[in-house]
Amino acid sequence: MTEEKCPQLVDYFVVAGLAPGGSAPLDEEGQQRGCRVVEPVTDLAVIARGLGEEVPEGFTCIEKTQGGHPAELSAGLINNPHMYLCYRRGHDKPPILDLGVLYEGKEVVKQGWYVIETTPYSRSASLSSGGPATHRTFLTYRRAPESQALHTLGVTDISLLLPSKGEVAPHTFCRVEKNLNTGIWGPALYLCYKRAVAKANALVYEAGLISRYPEADVESFPLPESVPMFCLPMGVTVESWPLNTKYQLPVFSTFVLTSACGDKVYGAAIQFYEAFPRECLSERQSVRLGLVSVVDRRPITNRTLQVKKSVCVLSHWPFFTVFQKFLTFVYRYSISGPHVLPLEKHISSFMHNVPFPSPQRPRILVQLSPYDNLLLCQPVSSPLLLSGASFVKLLQNLGPENACVLLLAVLTEHKLLLHSLRPDVLTSVSEALVSMTFPLRWHCPYIPLCPLRLADVLCAPMPFIVGVHSSYFDLYDPPTDVVCVDLDTNTIFQAEDKKPLSWRSLPRKQGKMLVNTLTNLMKTLEKIYTTGQEEATLEFLLTDYDLIYGRQKQLELEIQEAFLRFMSCLLRGYRAYLLPITQAPSDRTTDCSSLFNLQGFLKSRERTHQKFYTQLTRTQMFTQFIEECSFVSDRHACLEFFDECVQKSDVEKPEEVRLIDLDEAHSGEHTVFIMPPEEPQEPDGSESCLSVYSYETFPVLCMDLFDRPQDQLRVPTKGSAPSSPAPRRTKQEIKLAQKRAQIYSAVPDMWSKCLLGHCYGLWFIYLPTFVRAESAKVRALQTAYEVLKHMETRKMVLPDEVCYRILMQLCGQYGQPVLAVRVLLEMKKAGITPNTITYAYYNKAVLESKWPSTNQGGRLRWAKLRNVLMAVAQFRQPIKQRQKSGSVGTRTGLDIFTCYLFFTICNHKYISLRYTIIVCFPFLCSQCRPPGPRDTVSRKAVDENYNNVSPPSRGSLAGKLQQLLTPTRHRLSGRRAASVGARRSGGENGPVRRVSEQRPSRKAQVAESLLKAKERLYTATSEVRGQHSSLSVGSDVDLPDTTNLAFPLRKSWDTNQEGAGLEVLMSSCSLCRSCNSLVYDEEIMAGWTSDDSNLNSSCPFCSTTFVPLLNAEICDLGPVILGHNGGSSVGGSPQVTVAYLSPLVLRKELESLLENEGEAVLAQGQLLDSHSIIFWNMVWYFHRLGLPSNLLQLVRSSPLANQLAQVTPLPGFSWENSAVRVRLLWDTLTPDTDHWPPLYILWRMHSGVPMRNHSWRRHNHPFTLAFLEEVLRWVGMNEVHKGITLLLETTAKQPGTPKIQRSLYREMLFLTLAAMGRDHVAAFDKKYKAAYQRLSGSLGREELRRKRAQPPSPKAVDCRRSFLLPLEC
Repeated sequence: MTEEKCPQLVDYFVVAGLAPGGSAPLDEEGQQRGCRVVEPVTDLAVIARGLGEEVPEGFTCIEKTQGGHPAELSAGLINNPHMYLCYRRGHDKPPILDLGVLYEGKEVVKQGWYVIETTPYSRSASLSSGGPATHRTFLTYRRAPESQALHTLGVTDISLLLPSKGEVAPHTFCRVEKNLNTGIWGPALYLCYKRAVAKANALVYEAGLISRYPEADVESFPLPESVPMFCLPMGVTVESWPLNTKYQLPVFSTFVLTSACGDKVYGAAIQFYEAFPRECLSERQSVRLGLVSVVDRRPITNRTLQVKKSVCVLSHWPFFTVFQKFLTFVYRYSISGPHVLPLEKHISSFMHNVPFPSPQRPRILVQLSPYDNLLLCQPVSSPLLLSGASFVKLLQNLGPENACVLLLAVLTEHKLLLHSLRPDVLTSVSEALVSMTFPLRWHCPYIPLCPLRLADVLCAPMPFIVGVHSSYFDLYDPPTDVVCVDLDTNTIFQAEDKKPLSWRSLPRKQGKMLVNTLTNLMKTLEKIYTTGQEEATLEFLLTDYDLIYGRQKQLELEIQEAFLRFMSCLLRGYRAYLLPITQAPSDRTTDCSSLFNLQGFLKSRERTHQKFYTQLTRTQMFTQFIEECSFVSDRHACLEFFDECVQKSDVEKPEEVRLIDLDEAHSGEHTVFIMPPEEPQEPDGSESCLSVYSYETFPVLCMDLFDRPQDQLRVPTKGSAPSSPAPRRTKQEIKLAQKRAQIYSAVPDMWSKCLLGHCYGLWFIYLPTFVRAESAKVRALQTAYEVLKHMETRKMVLPDEVCYRILMQLCGQYGQPVLAVRVLLEMKKAGITPNTITYAYYNKAVLESKWPSTNQGGRLRWAKLRNVLMAVAQFRQPIKQRQKSGSVGTRTGLDIFTCYLFFTICNHKYISLRYTIIVCFPFLCSQCRPPGPRDTVSRKAVDENYNNVSPPSRGSLAGKLQQLLTPTRHRLSGRRAASVGARRSGGENGPVRRVSEQRPSRKAQVAESLLKAKERLYTATSEVRGQHSSLSVGSDVDLPDTTNLAFPLRKSWDTNQEGAGLEVLMSSCSLCRSCNSLVYDEEIMAGWTSDDSNLNSSCPFCSTTFVPLLNAEICDLGPVILGHNGGSSVGGSPQVTVAYLSPLVLRKELESLLENEGEAVLAQGQLLDSHSIIFWNMVWYFHRLGLPSNLLQLVRSSPLANQLAQVTPLPGFSWENSAVRVRLLWDTLTPDTDHWPPLYILWRMHSGVPMRNHSWRRHNHPFTLAFLEEVLRWVGMNEVHKGITLLLETTAKQPGTPKIQRSLYREMLFLTLAAMGRDHVAAFDKKYKAAYQRLSGSLGREELRRKRAQPPSPKAVDCRRSFLLPLEC
């Protein structure tokens, strides 16, 4: 099978800017818009007007606060010098970046900060009195470095405010949280400032598409027309720069597009400037840009003209860091050169050759050039949806309390407007906002980076989350009903007429737990991302990427886990209030009020939080969440993961529970290297040295220079829920099954039930194939339902809900909604709460299927029929009373009268005679007829169908041994049954004999009469032969009777074709090569582990691990050919040997097969040829449990049947229409004839029982007939320890090593069962265990173990009891 193609990482490469022909001519006024030019603040000064100081030249004095009050900095001093703050704008210096306040003596000056210690007139600039008891207060600032380019962040506005006067910081202003007034009186005074990009003279235009690759749209994802606007959200700017302006570095930005079907597409872009020709400008535009003097229109030569452009990639995966490195490489490649290869070669190589990292290739190292590379790591394996969220940036920019405030705003669906001067931060924080409410999903407008042209969405009358560049507020004011969040200053602005949002409105316990967790994580974050640590981290990143990546991911997951824990506690117990659909659907069936018990959910919450929960349940998010939980969607894996988190959080201290585990896939050793595109070569094979590609500006892409993909990567498509009943398990179900198996493997009685549950899970995985092949679909579904009921009666441990889910899906597929409801009720009866996936498929089945008619006419008829039956029952009361009094003579007359009355009442136009006779007549006459022989025969046939053992004759040897081994209570019940049978037969044919006359008086007499003559031995064994003397693991007295099975077992053998068919003999008995011992089925099961990838079992004798084998032999059921020992010949029959897999391993392999090759492979002949291990293991388990299947039909057309036809050729015969019978054997199919024959084989040889011929060699073994009779005698006398001692002494007298492959327990068990039948496995186990305990004191436990005399482990015994149906020998 070829490896599946990986998803494509990048879908489109786009170049956006001022498109030639795409925009209107530059001299049209309608396409241009000027923006206000604001110069940055470059200098600050403090003056003391009370001391005669004036405002310096070029400076502006701040005389008023925001509310118009005096802005004196020293208002609280006794000798007030009337100090004021002044500032100067310009471009002659690097701009000031930050302002601050320094309390001298309490803190030190930070590195890179300057202190305003004096006024321009050399006086002290301290804002405090400066006395000995006070600390001086100074203003500080931080300036941009000299190497900073023209367009950089800088302080553009400064303001002072008095909070006591009701003044607040203006929008987009940052407030310094230190009081300037340190005096003993006067109001508190605070400094605030605004940072913005210092813009030059510019013309702004709408962005257009310059070029793209590929040119044709991808079918599943056409390129949106709005992509250029998102690449340049503030438009294309044509700017005039001073001639000596430093080179501008590219600006990285990200954005998210949401398609109509809800898919997210992630964009990563870099914006850069390149030269623009002056000839394209009109005279008016040149004047506006300062390129021409206003007076004489003379050109100004000391300025350059630049235009903004952007390159972008679109992907379904948010690998923003990787995309930034790739785009930066492409941009640097375009401004350097010349190069040998064109730019298009590198773009096509990255798009066509770099796949999405998968578990098979967790690390992908892309070599872009000899000096540039980038690393892609597989994302954290989590059911949470992959997004571009950065919870670290969320906590860095908002802090713990503001992050919780925004959580409240999102949960109650407020209008949120995020803004920042950093475009990439907008996307990361916006994605975190919509991710932290998981599992609730934001369905309202969502634009993390909104272009200026789409800013009208801020006036929409619905909730939204929109992010804009902070320069938007230089042009417009935000709406009054919008909550504005400034990510640069960590401030939240709300409307004054509304109550401000507070995190304390969240449920108290959950909210406090969240804030405390985020506060602790914030402290850890500050330690990691300090300035010094950051520089060290960058150096360390070059040598050990994994350590840094792991530390960042761990912190990211811990923050995300805090929000997930909050949501789990918030919605705890919500599944108990989901309302399943149990009736025929109506118009309001799919309403949220019909799917969820809202009032019950609200009543289960605390009364103090009713307001919050009421607001939450009215949101569109919550309504959609309930619908996703109730119906099939593509978020089932996520919702199931959330349900698991809810269960984990339902503890006393949920903050200590881990919900998300860090995936270690990124630290894997398997790395795939992607090499750069190959350079062209000369005809002689040498590399070309011609460098012909260089670019003055970023080029328009040439399609002829792109390399066409040789092996096209698969374009990612939207995942959807399967419509067909494919047996898919989510990762959470697989992990849960593994955890349960690990726990149950240490508990003997639970391990067998766990294996049994996986076996039934295997059959339900096969069920869709079985139902599809059956002509009676409804009957097959009913059979599966009976299997479910039988599973519930056996109290087995199901690893998951796949059994119920598949049957529900099939009910929906074949239109059986009533059966689906019964399956749900059976599921609840078993104590299983359906998870999100099962619940959704159930509702889908009952909602989309056609329900049976519910007209009132049928109901009325059945109601009248019920009344008739009740009336007849009342008339029958005198009959019962007369029977009690002994007056039986009038019964016939009363019954005739009752029947006459019944038919008289039934003579109604609504009740037909057919219903009267078929439905009601058996009710009347059930007690009138005596039990006939037909009932007895049918009951006997049923018993023989499920338990192919009839009780042996009490006169035979086997009957007497069975009587001795039977516990007392069962013997008494058997005697009662025999007495009743004799009494009945005596009533018909003669007098009744007393049971005591048939019963022996003493055990000694029985034992003495067992071996009087050899003829009696052969008489007894011949009787046993006629009573199916094969071995069994499912008919012992302590197990429930297999006749309780309610589902019909599929018979693979047609009795009408006796002697013309195939027989498949199968055995799981395997040889341990280490100790040369045969290990049997239940011992193999007990040795399996809970690892679903481990094929080994452990030997019970030497504890060595080995791979058990499953053997199958195909035989012809033609005329029986007797060998020289009286057995049928087996020479030439084809045999198959495969690994015997644990049900856990087999299920994993089967699910992998269905995922890779589809469900149809289970009905194709290639299953037996290409996947023989899976096929034969399924045949073994299905027949072991008596479950119906169509797998044997594949044997008839297989090469094995053809091989058998060549061995026994019959002219004109074909196996296509022949029957196939399967026999499951306990002992090995191919015994080693170099060893001594087992005791039960010797017994059958002496008895003359026909057997399969294995050509046993003649050995000098000590096991004579007298020895076998003696062993049986001790077993019959309930002195098994003497039989064990006899066997040990006999083998010890033989020279050399005894040639025995079976354990002592196995030899005696098989011998006993061959002589007496297979009904007493548990009784023999009990007696053998008691004998072993008795011998352990005299011989020693280690000596007995060395001689392989120990009984099977409790786990092995329980495995044998759990699999009821018998194995033959």
